[in-house]
Amino acid sequence: MHSPNPSFTHIPVLRDTVIRQLAPVAGGRYLDGTLGFAGHARALLEAAGEGAQLCGLDRDTEALDRAKIHLAPFAERVHLFHLRYSQFELALDELGWEQIDGALIDIGVSSMQIDNDERGFSFHGEARLDMRMDQYSSEQSAWHIVNRECYDFLKDIIARLGEDPMAGRIARAICDARNKAPINTTAELADIVYKAYPVAWRKKARNHPATRTFQALRMAVNNELGELELFLSAIVRRLKVGGRLAVITFHSLEDRMVKHAMRHWAEGCRCPRHVLRCECGHVPEVLILTKKPLIADEAELARNPRASSAKLRVIEKLVEAEHDPR
Repeated sequence: MHSPNPSFTHIPVLRDTVIRQLAPVAGGRYLDGTLGFAGHARALLEAAGEGAQLCGLDRDTEALDRAKIHLAPFAERVHLFHLRYSQFELALDELGWEQIDGALIDIGVSSMQIDNDERGFSFHGEARLDMRMDQYSSEQSAWHIVNRECYDFLKDIIARLGEDPMAGRIARAICDARNKAPINTTAELADIVYKAYPVAWRKKARNHPATRTFQALRMAVNNELGELELFLSAIVRRLKVGGRLAVITFHSLEDRMVKHAMRHWAEGCRCPRHVLRCECGHVPEVLILTKKPLIADEAELARNPRASSAKLRVIEKLVEAEHDPR
């Protein structure tokens, strides 16, 4: 494991808003599926008061090391696991927690991962292409995708996950470049993407042309949409009635998935439209507490510009479902 970087300062996004929405209570059991450096988790335990317990997960061992230090005052009430958040039921089962009072996931790459050039998430430095959130896993790195996957695959993920209108040009430029020599570093890839953009587009772009390509690669390497889908398929049944789920997203595809899942859980009758009188007897399983996603205010954006794309959605469980809510 890496030693925690003592110089790193973590600013948890929407911290106070998350805690207000989760409304933690003394003696409650809570899940933080994306622990990071435990900024949200510590605030939750402080707000909950005596006896509250936390199950914290992260796939990044360096983050877990740092979180352990940050949560030291609550050590006896904190249970940390090196797991993906989609595997949260393994942790709950090990603890013997059938249900929990609240859960939080903060989806995306952490500031520590972005700012550490060695991890290969950023195009600002020069590092080997990696982008694995769990750098000790056997998962394929960004290097493999960039140098081994076909043109159609590259075009698809850059268009779908990166939402980049230049996906075809970028994928072709990557394939042409790697035919001459492997693309080994973040700087090499960023330069290839930059040159693939038309000059006029470069001039009017607000961000570096490689921004969306790097986002797409990171999401593909870590199967981020798949992770979210697995989590959403299981979390409601592990919430107590009255328990709350808070989800922070930074990407439109992820926010859309969360919004649709929450609306599905909140539906009443699910009979076909031609049925005039309800025959299914289905009742809403959750109450949506955020009709629109909550976002950072001006004061928070001044402190932490990376909060600009964060969206928070929250639900409260109303009843026990007789079936899988998905």
